[in-house]
Amino acid sequence: MAINLQKGQRISLEKSNGSKLQNICVGINWGAIEKKGLFGMSKTKEAVDLDGSCALFTEQKQLQEVVYFGNLRSQDGSIRHSGDDLTGDLNGNDGLDNEVITVDLSRLNPSINYVAFVLNSFRGHDFGTIPFASIRIYEGTPSRVNEVFATYDIAGSTSFAGHTSMVMGVFYKKNGEWKFNAIGEPTRDKKLQETVDTVSRQYL
Repeated sequence: MAINLQKGQRISLEKSNGSKLQNICVGINWGAIEKKGLFGMSKTKEAVDLDGSCALFTEQKQLQEVVYFGNLRSQDGSIRHSGDDLTGDLNGNDGLDNEVITVDLSRLNPSINYVAFVLNSFRGHDFGTIPFASIRIYEGTPSRVNEVFATYDIAGSTSFAGHTSMVMGVFYKKNGEWKFNAIGEPTRDKKLQETVDTVSRQYL
């Protein structure tokens, strides 16, 4: 059963049977922008490059590494990025995530206390103009969704219009247990490093 979180809501990652949630996926789906030609007679597709990234911080809020399209695997192998999608869905929504970041919390380096997920529009496309852009954070694998516990409808929400970056959410460790903070806030940042800096200043 999906737990549809509100912004700022925090949840424990303990499942109903008492076991701990271990395998997390962050999936991002979006489409190319349709452009109408002269007099509306023809249509073209403009590729959109959204980039999901994951930043790892220690308990002292020191950045250790970032998993993104240029670094597809964390040093300990616990986090993997599916690879850079440069276009979005060109032929309409196929219902599949264009980029997926997977996290195995059981393999994560013990020094890591925060795992933050951010989204950037690489070519500066306004979130409000990108067809069916959405995010889901769930337990499972890239090919199997067990339980969705946060979704963000970027395309359908006016709060994301006018922005090209956002903080999706932060997994954090408290008293040895992992919890999740659903943030879902757009930022004024233009580049990935700026968004990571915003996370460290405002959301840890």
